[in-house]
Amino acid sequence: MKHRGRHRRRRRGAALRAALAGTALALTATATIVSASQATVAEDPGALKPLTSTTDTARLRLREHLVPRRSLDRLASAMGGTVGIADVLENADHTLREAADCDSDDRDSLPVTPAADEAYCWDPTDTLTDDWQPASVTTSSEADDDGLWGANRVVLAGWTHSTTSGPAASRGLARIAVVDANDPAHPSYAWVLLTVPSTDGSTYRGLSSQISGMAWYEDKLLVTTTLGSADALYVYDLNRIQRTSVLTDAVGRVRGGWSADGFRYAMPAVASYRFAAGACSESGAPCPSALSVDRGTAPDSLVLGEWTAADSKHRARLWRYAFDENPQRDGLLATDAAGRADAVEAYRTGASEIRGVLSYRPPGATGSEWYVGHLPGAMDGHGSLWRQDTDGAHGSRCGSDSSHRCWAAGTGSLSYAPDTGEVWSVSDRMLFSTPLRSIDASLG
Repeated sequence: MKHRGRHRRRRRGAALRAALAGTALALTATATIVSASQATVAEDPGALKPLTSTTDTARLRLREHLVPRRSLDRLASAMGGTVGIADVLENADHTLREAADCDSDDRDSLPVTPAADEAYCWDPTDTLTDDWQPASVTTSSEADDDGLWGANRVVLAGWTHSTTSGPAASRGLARIAVVDANDPAHPSYAWVLLTVPSTDGSTYRGLSSQISGMAWYEDKLLVTTTLGSADALYVYDLNRIQRTSVLTDAVGRVRGGWSADGFRYAMPAVASYRFAAGACSESGAPCPSALSVDRGTAPDSLVLGEWTAADSKHRARLWRYAFDENPQRDGLLATDAAGRADAVEAYRTGASEIRGVLSYRPPGATGSEWYVGHLPGAMDGHGSLWRQDTDGAHGSRCGSDSSHRCWAAGTGSLSYAPDTGEVWSVSDRMLFSTPLRSIDASLG
């Protein structure tokens, strides 16, 4: 259940909420038009090809692994109990700055076309070095379709620490910025470190993983893991956030209490999903890189996109799993008696280096449109954004320029908010949103 007073207000198609809609920022003038070196037209990813054979769909089967409840309860008891999102927001001590107050390098990372409506750069204390990088985003609009979590509008942004630079104890760790988005003019945030509890619940370790994809549904947060990991997804319960008592770079039980790499909050995983076909590979199980929630299906579903290199001969997959409708399994995937989750829809796409994916069915349409954000051929510069279906693909163009490299620089994941009509994402420097209607207009 939603933490303390969850309310389910099913209001699909509700009027846009003013809290985050705001007045469109004049960002186009400050965005740097794609440079000549990036001006080559991105390869059209073409139409989606449905995957229907047993051989193809079997590779998408997941197995669920739940952390024993007694282990989670033991850890929570030892750490003095659990807290929820509202408790974290009350202690938000970092501030996001509106785009007008950000430097030009920050603003230059925003999309060229379509322009962002809301855009923020991070607290300078969090961007002094490039050791930590944002890559994923999700919001309370994915979690519950009234757009709120309890009484709060919340954005979560996933960051991963470099594996080669910075303090050795922090390398590879993953953290979540819990953003108070109630007042779009003064958003603030606090950090929560993602952890993995020991089998017996006596301690925990840091989640060492590239969380390029993240989705929030009901009270669960699902995140992608490092490519090649045995676990494809980790699951977190947002009612099981725990306070630390020692601010050191250690992670887990330490002399005098509990530490989480210097952060005041830690959140232990409650489950994971592994592909029955094994760790991801080009010829076997996929390598998930992007996640989002689709509330336009029945039941609601988790949407995934696969990472493939630009020069790979393997075509990436887009697919979805249904969420379980059992209230005792809020936020978990629908599984059979053996704990297996099968994809309910799957496609091949010509897109490569996928960093974001959305699925949306327009009112009155018989099928879904798939939106894919990616960086063709490079991991720097502006990315591209395409809308695909089984008939073809459409990409935004940079004004009169022939280039499709109009999306954000270092483009991150995509998260759709049905209650406001916005799509949230992150560049390598900023958090931003733009209306889905603006994206569609830019795609023609």
